[in-house]
Amino acid sequence: MPDVATIPVPNLFLAALHSQDLDPLRPHLEAITMTAREFLHEKDRPVDYIYFPAAGMISLIIPLEDGGLVEAGIVGKENAVGLAGLAGASKATVSAMVQMPGSAFRIRPSIMREQMIRSHALAMQVLRFSHALNAQLSYSAVCNVRHTLPERLARWLLMAHDRGQGDVLPLTQEFMGILLGVRRSGITLAARRLHQRGAITYTRGRVTIRDRALLEQSSCECYAAAAAISRALIGWPAEGRTADRGQNIQQP
Repeated sequence: MPDVATIPVPNLFLAALHSQDLDPLRPHLEAITMTAREFLHEKDRPVDYIYFPAAGMISLIIPLEDGGLVEAGIVGKENAVGLAGLAGASKATVSAMVQMPGSAFRIRPSIMREQMIRSHALAMQVLRFSHALNAQLSYSAVCNVRHTLPERLARWLLMAHDRGQGDVLPLTQEFMGILLGVRRSGITLAARRLHQRGAITYTRGRVTIRDRALLEQSSCECYAAAAAISRALIGWPAEGRTADRGQNIQQP
């Protein structure tokens, strides 16, 4: 891995930090590779690291007693995983599993907590980014209860598209069904509807976003509402994005 002290910061949380807050953290940031289906931490286990994804996507999931998994939210290059550890939480309330492989920086919560004590600006940034993630989780809960599966799938694909590296997303229908809490047959029917509209195409193991505008029209209001809150808090996602969807992260 390259020296963290000499490389640019592609994660929005880190990129938004002032140099007086980022520079003390740099020696403690470790660059890692994230592999698909890897657990970064598990529910009811200690939060050993805070992760700042640079590429890829992480699912925040709740394991059920019957062995099933339900996704509560997703995190990519716009935020961080494990911020609850900064509040002194001894155990994780959700599991964090890599859904799309990529890379990240990680740091021990104790190191970052010490810097937060010294810096009011860093503490306030942690609150802002935590608030943005909580807004997403709240709308995910509403969406799962009130909206149809095609609408939910469209919203989910929009969020994945925001965090992906291009229009082709390495996602299987089976895994999407697991995380959305429905059978694979339900995902197949919902994906077929989006395909017929011209919003996506799909093959085994990947989904291609063909027309983002159509995908947005197919989604419920939850995507736009959560995105507006996130945009106001952290300046992401950029409004009116084209096919590159803000691959160049902008500071708020």
